[in-house]
Order: sequence, then C-alpha cells, then structure tokens
Amino acid sequence: MTTDRPIIALRELGLVRRDGNWAFTLYVRDLQVARGQRIALTGPNGSGKSTLIEILALSLAPIGDGRFRLSAPDLGIDLDVMELWRDGAEAALTRLRRDLFGYVQQVGGLLGFLTIGQNIALTQRLSRRRDGRWLAELVQRLGIGDLLDRYPDQVSVGQRQRATIVRALAHRPPVLLADEPTASLDASSAQWVMSLLVEEAERSGTALVLASHDHDLIGRFGFQEVGPLLQANRSGQFSVFDGSRR
Repeated sequence: MTTDRPIIALRELGLVRRDGNWAFTLYVRDLQVARGQRIALTGPNGSGKSTLIEILALSLAPIGDGRFRLSAPDLGIDLDVMELWRDGAEAALTRLRRDLFGYVQQVGGLLGFLTIGQNIALTQRLSRRRDGRWLAELVQRLGIGDLLDRYPDQVSVGQRQRATIVRALAHRPPVLLADEPTASLDASSAQWVMSLLVEEAERSGTALVLASHDHDLIGRFGFQEVGPLLQANRSGQFSVFDGSRR
C-alpha cells in the first residue's frame, strides 16, 4: 500500500559525465517514490537509468539547485540529501544508505570472502536490526537454506541472485533498489526473480525501484514506468527523466 507522502522526492537535479568533447547529461525533472510503490526506470542502454539508480542509492552525488528529499518519519529521517552532499557529511550519508535502502545489483554484489550465510546477515548486523525469524523466513521462501555455508563462487548465478535479494530485504528497508536484476537471466528465470522481488517487497511494505529494459516483464508486474526523453547531437546526449509525465 502506498502513502501520500513520498519517501523519496527528487526535483531538478542531474549529473554530467564528460569524455573529451562529448558529454552525457542526465536530468531528473521530477521523481517521487511512495512507500510500497513499484517504479521501473526504462530506456535503451546508455540512457542513464543505471546512473539514476546510483544517485538514488546515494552512490553518486547529483548536481543542481533542486531538491533530493528523503522522508521516513518512523526512522527519524526527514532531510535534504543535497545539503549532506554539499557539506561532505559522509557519515550521515552512510547511515542513510544502511538504514533506508536494500540494493540488488545486476550480477554479483555479494562479498566473495564471506559465505552466503554471512553475506545475508550483513545488512541486519550493520543496521542493528537483528531479526532471526524474518531472516530465516526469507531464506526458506527463496530456497537458499542449503547454500548458507558455501561461498558466492561455489553457487550458480541464479542462486547468487536469490541470496542478494535475501540480503537486500533482511533489514526490512523502506526502499529496495535493483539495477537490471534480470538482465543476465533467461526468460523463465527472469520471470521468477521478478516475481520474488515484487512479492517480497510487497510483504515488507517496501518501495521497489528498478532499472529495466524489459517492458513486457515490468508491465506484467504492475510497475509505473518512467522512461527518458532523449536528445543527441555531436557534442553529446541529453536524457530527461520525469515521473510526473504520463
């Protein structure tokens, strides 16, 4: 279920990446995410959807005079992230990453020197939200109980992806971010992984924001699609994401 107050609100922010005389410019005119909402950032390769996921994950600092508001009153969070970036408040940014977000990468993301069991327990330990019953339930539902003593390089890609989903949801984050989570999977596995993401996020009341180029798949799971307006010339490419545009 969604609420009227967005947990994430971005407006008039962006990022510029340069390569010699060529520049890629990402501009977010408006993007709001409510609790429990499902949003898919779409577009062709190179359109900036993964970059936008990194901005949302507080991995990249955006530029501009707009706002980047995070609001989770139950966690005591209501602030403008842009002020933290401008002040170089890395400790505060780290706490927000830890407490607000779960992150599912396209491939990998697990720490190779930890077992699967140690990996999935990490987010609960770092966020100090230990809940053995919830973690055990996720392990059982995603079918990784027999993998807990193995290392990531000892299991299949699909098994690693399931473990990554468990780790991302273990601390019950308000927001789950996923960067092309099904891109490396066949159609059947992609359907199954997407079903897991949606079902588990729904059970947790977690907002789900993912980058994807699979319009059919996200359509079947009821995502609100936010795609870019693209312009290109010899000097570069300009990509605008606007969630208020229908």
